[in-house]
Amino acid sequence: MQHNVPEYNSRVIGNRSLPPIVFLHGFLGSGKDWLPCATALATHFSCVLPDLPGHGLTATVPDGPDAFENTVADLAVMIEHLPFQQVHLVGYSMGGRLATALMLSRPELFKSTTIISSSPGLQDKTSRIKRAESDDRLAGRIRRDFTGFLSDWYRMALFAPLTAHPDFPAIFETRKKNNPALLSSALHHLSTGRQPSYWEKLPQNRIPMMFCAGEKDTKYVEIGRQMVNLCPYSHLEIFPDCGHTLQLENRRLFLQRLLNFLNMQENHVS
Repeated sequence: MQHNVPEYNSRVIGNRSLPPIVFLHGFLGSGKDWLPCATALATHFSCVLPDLPGHGLTATVPDGPDAFENTVADLAVMIEHLPFQQVHLVGYSMGGRLATALMLSRPELFKSTTIISSSPGLQDKTSRIKRAESDDRLAGRIRRDFTGFLSDWYRMALFAPLTAHPDFPAIFETRKKNNPALLSSALHHLSTGRQPSYWEKLPQNRIPMMFCAGEKDTKYVEIGRQMVNLCPYSHLEIFPDCGHTLQLENRRLFLQRLLNFLNMQENHVS
């Protein structure tokens, strides 16, 4: 069955003839979140920064029970239309869940995958149902009181290092520009509670994978340990004094480790 190229807003930073990296942002974000990283990497790579469904300038959100899988399929089609046979993939949080699914379902498209503060989903049905119900309550709050939702969202402990960062006020103002109805729909349809669990597929992985977690984000440090124990060709990088948004909290160290990892894969391929 033919799958049309999705109408995702996207920007490319760097020379399009250079090896591509596709960056997938987290919930509430947009492709612009990756601009500082992309600018720093643009002399070595072509950086592709899509806005995921319901975020930034992408006004479409897949619906129905297979919305997550359809989003993965859309992203795969977008990647297939890039002028390279394989790309590097980087995904943060929600984008990391999509990146994990892409890595395991379409491995032929990727040279490497970097997963940041994310998971392969929830393993048992009861947990998925509870999470879907919780996300639906949050989706309703987004529609009713978006600014109040944002304030409460960033009071969560995992964002404490981010809220202390000097860039946070500007980030918060940027988040307020999102469309609440689209975000609500994205949270409902792309909920961790509605996606498949990919835990059981991790042992099948054949793509070099780096999992990144902030030292203070203990939940995802443990998830990362479990993932790399199950996943061949993978390793864990822990970032000192960082929380959930390590790529912003210590961008210099993140870029250093990412560039080292990407160069290893480029040299191996060549």
